[in-house]
Amino acid sequence: MQKPSNKTGATSPSTSHRRSRGCLLWLGGFIVLVLGLLLVGTIYETAAEAEDARAYPPPGQLVDVGGYRLHLNCTGAGSPTVVIDAGLGDWSTSWSLVQSGVAKITRVCTYDRAGYGWSDMGPPPRTTQQFVKELHTLLKQANIPGPYVVAGHSYGGYTARLFAHDYPAEVAGVVLIDATQPSENAQVPLDEKSPSGLPFNPGKIISVLARVGLVRLAGSPGLGNPQFKPETEKAYAALSVRPQHLEVSLDETLDMAESAVIVRDVRTLGDVPLIVLSRRVEDSPSSQVWHAHQTEMLALSSHSQMLIADKSGHNIQLEQPEAAVGAIAKMVEQVR
Repeated sequence: MQKPSNKTGATSPSTSHRRSRGCLLWLGGFIVLVLGLLLVGTIYETAAEAEDARAYPPPGQLVDVGGYRLHLNCTGAGSPTVVIDAGLGDWSTSWSLVQSGVAKITRVCTYDRAGYGWSDMGPPPRTTQQFVKELHTLLKQANIPGPYVVAGHSYGGYTARLFAHDYPAEVAGVVLIDATQPSENAQVPLDEKSPSGLPFNPGKIISVLARVGLVRLAGSPGLGNPQFKPETEKAYAALSVRPQHLEVSLDETLDMAESAVIVRDVRTLGDVPLIVLSRRVEDSPSSQVWHAHQTEMLALSSHSQMLIADKSGHNIQLEQPEAAVGAIAKMVEQVR
């Protein structure tokens, strides 16, 4: 006698159980695979960082500034001492061409803000006020006496401006190299950790990718100037793909609005000599606005002048390093 067929097409309980079990096995296998890849990536990144530390030792000294160390590299001899602060996401290595030129006429020091290059991570917030405090402590702990000619590029111009304001007796001159001008409308965000309005910071995703080696695999664009030595290029590329580099870049970006509010209040540096070195001026509206902001900074001092790096865009230290050397050398001769 035949069994009645299932005319409704319903799946039997045993078939549903097998499908559910198959889905769970597939999901479990996928999770194990992802966790395995994350583990392998983390081991790869850790090993690569250890190898980089052996291959690319710091060219300068590591100085304790209060429980963490900053990298300071001083070359040349003479007074005044030139101190250079790099822009956002940058550090001493990209200034090696400028440093070697300036070292021919006086002592010059480049350093890495906390988290960049060979420096340890530093405490929050990562604002210009914190940078100035750390830089001053660094110079004192390393026994680098003033007077200083403080030079700052891009975001590092905030540091030069505030340092000269906070320690006027120690600053002989200031050089702003295509420096950022704080906006008159700058405000500290109500929620600094989510400036996009999202419940999380999307930039943290990049840091996570770096921790499992994916950013390292993608590679670094490098310095892009054939004048740099191959070992300098390799060191820059290796240090720029580490998780800590990306984390501190993000932290500085998040705290940039607060820094702008702080630096904007520095309306004058008195009669301290000031040179504003700006990129070439182009016909585009954005270039005209940027040049206008550069011109505004001349009002910071009653003893100021502007120079133009006519063959360079924003990264003068890479595109026209001789212009940066010339501006700094001019300031050194002036204050001597």
